[in-house]
Amino acid sequence: MIDGPLPGVRLVATDIDGTLLRSDYTISDRSRAAIAQAAEAGLLIVFVTGRPPRWLDEIGSMTGHTGVAVAANGAVTYDLHSAEIISTHPLQPELIRSVTSALRDRFPDVTFGLEYGLSFGHEPEYRHDWEISPTHDRAGNPIAPPTVGHLDEIGLHPAVKLLAKDRTANPDEFMAAAAELLHGQATVTHSSKTALLEIAAAGITKATGLADIAAREGFAPSEVAAIGDMPNDLPMLAWAGHSFAVSNAHPSVQAAADHVVGSNDDDAVAQLIERVLHTYR
Repeated sequence: MIDGPLPGVRLVATDIDGTLLRSDYTISDRSRAAIAQAAEAGLLIVFVTGRPPRWLDEIGSMTGHTGVAVAANGAVTYDLHSAEIISTHPLQPELIRSVTSALRDRFPDVTFGLEYGLSFGHEPEYRHDWEISPTHDRAGNPIAPPTVGHLDEIGLHPAVKLLAKDRTANPDEFMAAAAELLHGQATVTHSSKTALLEIAAAGITKATGLADIAAREGFAPSEVAAIGDMPNDLPMLAWAGHSFAVSNAHPSVQAAADHVVGSNDDDAVAQLIERVLHTYR
């Protein structure tokens, strides 16, 4: 339960997986109603996620295709209504080569995938933990399957996110070691219970993407409430004036947030939006 008023909040930023989505990967009726009420009242809801844009059509379908999303951990801004990319901050091919070489020297078992924005490429050895590629877009047009190839081939194009997976590693230890190794070159985070790193261009985080949207709308950090569950949410929670962790969040996120609230299955995001709307003008 989220108690107490939240006056002055004009933007609510929510992570998607593990936060807005319930454990069965659906958005509850209560959450959909809260999002709709926010839109009607003029309260801005921003979905801030590690997901690439090609994974956001289903979220748009469940939330009425309203609003804007910060995708790929801050590397992409995406319009959910038009299903168009607004801006990107990609990793360039030279940096991809440097980062992947350093990681493979340190972690010989690592395998790589690359998110380009609306498409995906990966090494043959890269194994997926879930279905990663929708077969059709919102208009019903076929989407090309992922490109499978050697790193020298798939790394020739700018990418909004580099994925590095080592099934033999501990997720938190893998992230800490990689972050130290790549310090100053790239941003390293993770949002999975497996050893899957999400790597962006240096300085790009959920916070930078959210800050860009807030600045465009004329909102200060003090007017933003953010809620999340995994380490990739930490920069966003640190930037926002009001930070919340769901009770199912990673321990580091619970420790960093101003408040720990109900779980994703308790409709914590809906509770937060409802609380903001209670005092919203």
